[in-house]
Amino acid sequence: MEKKTSLFEILWTSIKLGLTSFGGPVAHLGYFKEEYVDKKKWLNDKLYADIIALCQFLPGPASSQVGIAIGMLRGGLLGGIASWFGFTIPSVIVLIVFALLFQTFTLGDANFISSLKIVAVAVVAHAILGMSRKLTPDKPRIAMALAALFILLIFPSAWMQIAVIIGAAILGYFMFTKEAQSKLQPIKVTITKTQGIISFSILMILLIGLPILSQFTTNTYVNIFDMFFRVGAIVFGGGHVVLPLMEQQVVPTGLLTSSEFLAGYGMANAVPGPLFTFSSYIGTMISGVLGGIIATIAMFLPSFLLVVAALPFLGELRSRPGFQGILAGVNASVVGILLAAFYDPVFTSGIQNGMDFALAAILFALLSFWKKPAWMIVIIGIILGEVMHIIFI
Repeated sequence: MEKKTSLFEILWTSIKLGLTSFGGPVAHLGYFKEEYVDKKKWLNDKLYADIIALCQFLPGPASSQVGIAIGMLRGGLLGGIASWFGFTIPSVIVLIVFALLFQTFTLGDANFISSLKIVAVAVVAHAILGMSRKLTPDKPRIAMALAALFILLIFPSAWMQIAVIIGAAILGYFMFTKEAQSKLQPIKVTITKTQGIISFSILMILLIGLPILSQFTTNTYVNIFDMFFRVGAIVFGGGHVVLPLMEQQVVPTGLLTSSEFLAGYGMANAVPGPLFTFSSYIGTMISGVLGGIIATIAMFLPSFLLVVAALPFLGELRSRPGFQGILAGVNASVVGILLAAFYDPVFTSGIQNGMDFALAAILFALLSFWKKPAWMIVIIGIILGEVMHIIFI
């Protein structure tokens, strides 16, 4: 009975996050911290930061992988599935429906979308402030965060982000290994190392086998699964990197027109949850609801397999001083990476004028000082945004 209750709690919590987590992957980490760390206390700041650092090393949607990992820590493999399903399903449903009603259904430039972007500014700022206190407690790590911020603002690319993380890991090993903690919160993972190795083996078999299989069949669903699985397995740098990769897969081949592609991408940015659910729209446009479901599963499956492969080894590695030093460096760089993402695209797309900044400041204060939950900030932000639009526009 306890297991069922735990799984339901994981599912319900992730559904709430899936309904309210607007603003992209950086904002998602803010919502997760608010719910999982601050409110439910399922894990502490240190373990949460370590999971983020681990997921930064893996291809795929980092925020979804963090959610999957937390679900697995709470309830094993089924907990990970429940966490992913709850967080992902709201936007999947919206994007499949949008694809089916593409000719008549459109959001246009609705004001509430602008309000949601402002909400994201407040949530991300609150999250970064809280994480920076834990992850950059001294001048060397503050300097590493600032260096990461500087580099990524000048050279904004997914590959540069990977280079920054690797560089921070190397520096962390040499600078912070001596500061390693002897006692850390133990990680209780029901997934064994053998299961982790099997998971990674499945990933490699599918990566090699699916392209071969698709060459010998004309089955649309096999081809959809192959296409989205490959993209989901190689994407570094978050959901927005999916855009050029998916565009090359479907527009030049005639599966979608350029206008159909961009309309779906705009909707994917307007709904809560992971941006990788853009795959739900494309799959549905190609081959109906079943195509959308298959595309969604294929897009996220590599991330799930990678988390299963990595998580059993995290607990053992965290106890080693050298790995703690690496994580300390990576975590400091993550603050800089989040700051760079906070500026562009979160701040640049969310704040257009002084009124937007004022609303963001109010929402930030409600989060930081009045301790209002993130889901309430979403509702308050939309209402205040509409009122201000009516009064001042």
